[in-house]
Parts: sequence; structure tokens; C-alpha cells
Amino acid sequence: MIRSSVVVRTRSWAVLLLGLLTAASPAAFAADCPGHPDALGTSRTLVVDPREHPRIGTMQYRETLPLKDHEVVLTFDDGPLPKYSNQVLQILANECIKATFFIIGEQAKANPEGVRKLVAAGHTVGTHSMNHPLTFDRMPLDKAEAQINGGIEWTSAAMTDPSKLAPFFRIPGLMRADGVENLLISRGIQVWSADFPADDWRHVSPDRVYQLAIQRLEAKGKGILLLHDIQARTVAALPKIIRDLKARGYRIVHVVPATADRPATPTAAVEWLLHPPTETTPIARWPAAPNFVFAQTATLPAPGLADLNAQTAHQPLVLPRRTMALADVAATLPAPGRDLFAIPEGSVEVLLSTTLSRRAATRLAMAAEAPHAGKGKAGRIQVRRTAHAAHAMPKHAAQAKIAAPRPTRVATSVKKRA
Repeated sequence: MIRSSVVVRTRSWAVLLLGLLTAASPAAFAADCPGHPDALGTSRTLVVDPREHPRIGTMQYRETLPLKDHEVVLTFDDGPLPKYSNQVLQILANECIKATFFIIGEQAKANPEGVRKLVAAGHTVGTHSMNHPLTFDRMPLDKAEAQINGGIEWTSAAMTDPSKLAPFFRIPGLMRADGVENLLISRGIQVWSADFPADDWRHVSPDRVYQLAIQRLEAKGKGILLLHDIQARTVAALPKIIRDLKARGYRIVHVVPATADRPATPTAAVEWLLHPPTETTPIARWPAAPNFVFAQTATLPAPGLADLNAQTAHQPLVLPRRTMALADVAATLPAPGRDLFAIPEGSVEVLLSTTLSRRAATRLAMAAEAPHAGKGKAGRIQVRRTAHAAHAMPKHAAQAKIAAPRPTRVATSVKKRA
């Protein structure tokens, strides 16, 4: 009995400790940041498979990273540029924050040491084309492929271990194109957009960069933040952004690609939506109807007796024998042709479809059916007068005559016979 109680207590403490670790605050993550007890830290590492979710970032795509509420992924474009990239790297190191960098090939070629610093610090390194053209949405596919290959080659060449290059790519200026995306996806490269930018590439103040980053993050509650590590305003705004993230209870998530030794983090498909639908939230858009495939056949199946709810025991009473024999012969009915429903323009049927021309059309039809209406000059004159009188009639008079029904006459011959 005493032994069982000890086991129960041990399990209770284990469960409590696991719960505390799961619900750890940013201060707990900062404990892993030596010399910086107030650091924001990195809350967790998210492993993604580029082939399962090839496009992410709600600025352009339906899906984004499967983040929980108040989780942020920091991303930086266009580096490395020693003057500013080294300062960004130091700010992140002071907070023990891991981010994702999208490298330009020309920058890696000019500053390979900057790429190696990013890898040594444990950051994720992707690519951003060779020299950042803002024409990916309209350039020929072979030139786009050369830009992609150049960025990958020079960035991997700068690394001591080229396998550290992540299969992540962000199109310069987010100037997306279907052909470019399909090319990247076919090579197993994940296309990154963002959930919100801070506009730090514009000529704005560092305080404005900070304001836009926090305002847009608060509006979405989580997501991928787009920054640039080659701007002085970004260097000035980044410490304030991090301090505000910590004060508002946000957590930093580090994203890495899946490998054979490191499988993707288990997620549900709905988690890749920025705001997954719930049962309590009505959906404003009706789901799209599927593309139906209609049967291409020249005949239609004829109805059988079973379709008429006929009972087998009383079939002779339902239909005559001659009808039953004919029903057994025809298994299908010919499909009606398109010309069956074609009505020539200006025909009597078209005239009958309009209210004002119905009376004139009736007279024309009666005149055409008369044996002597189409013969001789008198018949043609009579038809023309009738049509002219119908068109010259005032609108209200024509409608009144058409609307007034004629009294039904009972044939006197029927009365006499009765």
C-alpha cells in the first residue's frame, strides 16, 4: 500500500513538471541564454516538409506556417551586408533568437564570411535569387531559373557544409508567377511569402518600422514577419520590436527543413491556415461546386416497367399486349438533336413570344394557312394591311385587346343533338 502511494506521488510530480515545462513563460526560455536573463529566447523549433506545403505566407497564399496564437517567425531578406547584418546578428544573439535569412547570391559571393556566421549562429539560411531582380513575374522562365540557380550556388559555396542550405526561397519583391513557383516546387523548394511586413525597405523612420511591425502583428495575432538585414532603420527598430514582443507575450519560433534524420513536426491540415474555421463561426462563402463529368452518349435509356411502379403480377392489366411487346423491343430512345430546339429568327414562333406581336403573328399564321391567302395580289395586300395595322396600333390598345378574353360560344348543333 505504501509502495503504491509512493508511485502515485511520483507520477503526480512528473505530470506537474511536464505541465510547467509545456506552459513555460518567455523567462523560462531566456534561462537558456547565458548572460541575458531577460532575453526573449526561442520557444520552439518547427520542422516543415517543403513538399507537403510548398507555398506559405498569407500575403499571397492560402496557407502559412502552423503557428499557435502569439507565435512569430522572424525572417530577413537581401543580406548579408557586413555593416548592418553583423549588428542584426548580434541583436538576435543577445536575445537568443533564431531567425530565417534569405540570401542574395551576389551578397554571398562578396561576403561569404557573413553566410558562415549565420550558419554558425544556428539560423536557417535560404536563398533570394542571384541579384534581386524585381521582374520575376514577367521574365522568361529560363532567366528566372538562372537567377534561382545562381543564388543557390553562391550561397552553398560560401558554407563550410553546403547541406546546411535550407530548400526555402523567397521571390524578390514577392513578384510571384505560376511558372516560377511550379519550377521551385518541382525541385522540392518551398516558396515563402510573409504574413505581414514592416515596410523597412521604404524611406521611413525606425519608429515607423516598429509601429507597423507591432500593429500588423497584433491585427493577425501570429505569423511570419518580413524584415531586411541591410537597412539601418531595421537595425535601429529591431531591439524595440523584440522588447515589445516580450512585453505582449509573443514567442519566437525557429523554422527548419525536414531531413531523413529529422521528420516534420506532426500537424493537421487546418493548422496551416492563419485563422482556421470553427463550428461556432459561420462560413460566408459557399463551397465551390465540383466539376461534374457528363456522360457522352448518343442515346438515352428508355424507362422500364419498374420505373412506372408496375407490379409484375398485374402487368397484363396495366398495359395492352401490343404495348408490352413494343416496350420490350426498344431498349433506348434516340437523344434529340440540337436543331430540334432551334427557332429561326423572325418566325411566327418568335413573334408569338412577345405580347405586342401576338395578335399580328396569329393573323399572319391564319393568312398563311388559308388556301388562297398566298395567291394573287389581293391576298398579299390583305396580309400587309394586317401586319401594318398590328404595328400601328397604340400600345395600350393592343394590350387591352389582347388581355380581353373572348366569350365562349356553345355550338347549337350540340344542343340539338342532345
